[in-house]
Amino acid sequence: MATKLTIDEGNSSVKLALWRGDVMEQEVTCRHGDLADMERVVAEWGHVDAAIYCSVCSPNRAQVLDFLHHYASKAIMLDASTPLPITLGYRTPHTLGADRIAAAVGATVVAPGRTALVVDMGTAITYDVVTADGQFLGGNIAPGIFVRLEALNHFTKALPLVETDGDCPRWGYDTTTALRAGAIRGVVGELQYYRHCLRTDNHSTAVVLTGGSADLILPYISTPTVFEPNLVLIGLNRILNYNEDN
Repeated sequence: MATKLTIDEGNSSVKLALWRGDVMEQEVTCRHGDLADMERVVAEWGHVDAAIYCSVCSPNRAQVLDFLHHYASKAIMLDASTPLPITLGYRTPHTLGADRIAAAVGATVVAPGRTALVVDMGTAITYDVVTADGQFLGGNIAPGIFVRLEALNHFTKALPLVETDGDCPRWGYDTTTALRAGAIRGVVGELQYYRHCLRTDNHSTAVVLTGGSADLILPYISTPTVFEPNLVLIGLNRILNYNEDN
């Protein structure tokens, strides 16, 4: 059975996974931009049949691809020109983030046969729509929870910088809880609004949630949700399989 390597580089960390078929055997997180640490992990895992790399902002793409070619028989740098098991309905596909592409493909794996609202909660939050027949319709980008809190502190004179840990009531009872609840519960409201927009189109729409800040909103979501922290890695593995089969 083929062994595969998937790498998802976000704004703050890098997730690497070793696959055998469709089973994720190992998963490691490295610091963003630490090329030596990434290569150390890959070297420990040894040669693989195929590898795929997805990055939102890496300045080291060429170097990553170079060392992947050393450890993999086939290496892919994911972008909109990569053969995909979904169709991109984005007017400017070359500007579409590779992480959004991979997450959308991942949603077709964890919620097959259903239209999906794909929510990736990182430094930025993306809300994307993939139809049941694999059409990526597009989506929106919004500030992440930490960015909202930092912006309120930075662009005002009186508001403090608030941590996300702590009480998060429906209505804040002091400035700290008002800021925290405004950021966290505000994102919950966004998510449920976008889900409502899809309700008339498809009653079986799935909300597929991923990203490092997802755990902050999970306690407050009333909408049934598929939570998959490794959604991008799952999508990358599916894209590798698709390229092997075609």
